[in-house]
Amino acid sequence: MPALFLGHGNPMNAIQQNAWTRSWTAIGDMLPRPKAILCVSAHWYLPATAVTAIERPRTIHDFGGFPPELYGVQYPAPGSPELAARVAQLLEPLHVAMDRSWGLDHGTWSVLMHVYPKADIPVVQLSIDEAKAASWHFETAKKLAPLRDEGVLIVGSGNLVHNLHTYSWGNRAVEPYDWAERFEVLARKTISRADFVRLVDYESLGRDAMLSVPTPDHYLPLLYVLAQHRPDDAVSFPVEGFDGGSISMLGIRLG
Repeated sequence: MPALFLGHGNPMNAIQQNAWTRSWTAIGDMLPRPKAILCVSAHWYLPATAVTAIERPRTIHDFGGFPPELYGVQYPAPGSPELAARVAQLLEPLHVAMDRSWGLDHGTWSVLMHVYPKADIPVVQLSIDEAKAASWHFETAKKLAPLRDEGVLIVGSGNLVHNLHTYSWGNRAVEPYDWAERFEVLARKTISRADFVRLVDYESLGRDAMLSVPTPDHYLPLLYVLAQHRPDDAVSFPVEGFDGGSISMLGIRLG
């Protein structure tokens, strides 16, 4: 299976049709059908490593201030305790908690409902340990590589550039900030060259990186995907664009 990073952006994308959601649908049409999906979402960010080990994960509406119809959305994909156990096995000796309370947050379902609208593929989420450095996440994620050969689609859901303090709430179509655009261009070049060390050490990349990644939660899912890179993987960018000037909607496919 390929590995996929998706910039999920505004939760309203779940119920809208736009260039980004149409691109997500096209990705689903092009990908081989996975046996299961392992998603690393920016919105399960806590001081531990856990996987959802439940048969019927709930749809979590982890946001506020949106229209009622968004809260009515359900993504009833099954879970997979078997995949959760496999993830824990691959990450040994790291302790991975078998979580039965979380479910699927909007970082997962808001994109998957366009990629796989039938919600008929098992989905497991893997948390992001907020106490660990970016380098730890990148090295830990490499242990998940065998899943690609087992028919599992590894998905990272966040945003390469995610700065809500500078987001243009009243004009989502505003031109991107120069620093946001420069950082995305740099990232695309380094990803195309498989020069991942620079992106793992993103805090050393200067002001543009600091403005683009003021907090690591939406950035770290990218590293889980880049860690799956193999020398023969083609690299493509099936989703492009900025929302509100400071949210990159870039999508990245490896393989």
